[in-house]
Amino acid sequence: MAGVSRAALLRAAGFSAAGLALGSVPRTAAGSAREHPNVVLITEYYAAYAAGDLDALRDRFFAPDISWTIPGHHPLAGTKRGVDEVIAFFTQLGLVGMRAETFFLAADGEWVADLHRGWSTAPEGLDTTWALAFRIRDGRIVEAINYPGDQHAADAYFWANFPLAPIPDRLDQGT
Repeated sequence: MAGVSRAALLRAAGFSAAGLALGSVPRTAAGSAREHPNVVLITEYYAAYAAGDLDALRDRFFAPDISWTIPGHHPLAGTKRGVDEVIAFFTQLGLVGMRAETFFLAADGEWVADLHRGWSTAPEGLDTTWALAFRIRDGRIVEAINYPGDQHAADAYFWANFPLAPIPDRLDQGT
């Protein structure tokens, strides 16, 4: 469909693509399943992420024992364990101006499925759909697993923007 934007396609499908706003969750006339408390939590999490509010992420949304898995073969890949590691990861994402715009959230029990557009702004170069599986416990995110729509593009982008330190520094264990 040449000349048709992603936002136009989403609107045609009944979704609201609200500019650059995060947490824009499609609403049905009845509001039904989209009002699940865990969907509300993730919507609020995306609002804090959009505001760059790392303190809110730490204090309100992340469980102390959170694990956040980033697949791939790049310097930011792997599972981050605990709030400090996850916040450090988000700090790195902030360096390249990562943004997100949700277009689908659904919950069943302790799991929330999320589809969103995620893109870089500084420098530009990564713009893909991401799927996340969030596990919620006691009103906090205890686990998140990212699934990029284009793993090769994510790997290339993160390698280009997060090169490894030179060997002596990389191997220095503080001794």
